[in-house]
Amino acid sequence: MAFVVFYEKPGCINNTRQKRLLLQSGHVVEPRDILATAWTAETLRPFFADLPVAAWFNRAAPRVKSGAVVPEDLSAEQAMTLMLADPLLIRRPLIETTGRKVCGFDETALAAWLGLAPAAAIGEDCPRDDGGNCP
Repeated sequence: MAFVVFYEKPGCINNTRQKRLLLQSGHVVEPRDILATAWTAETLRPFFADLPVAAWFNRAAPRVKSGAVVPEDLSAEQAMTLMLADPLLIRRPLIETTGRKVCGFDETALAAWLGLAPAAAIGEDCPRDDGGNCP
């Protein structure tokens, strides 16, 4: 069992399912609103570790979907500036536990790291075609 700080967009269907899987696996989950968190470059950057800049982004964010923000064209500094101004751009969830910080919900990596109960694949893609509350 681990204590997991889970930065989410409240109401996001996938984040709700991801938290449920963590809880069913015996972990204690402390949800936090990713949009209301007072991020700085120093507090946000560690979640991305050695991921390429394009992998930092929420692909369902309206500005990414519209093409207004093209993650592949940005430097780390540019990406961070955009994300601090618009947290909807940050790939979710951000997870902090056992001294580590990660971006996204990679079930295979989380199962190896924390242990997860068997469940249907959750992933990160928004299950709502209309965008719903996912961006």
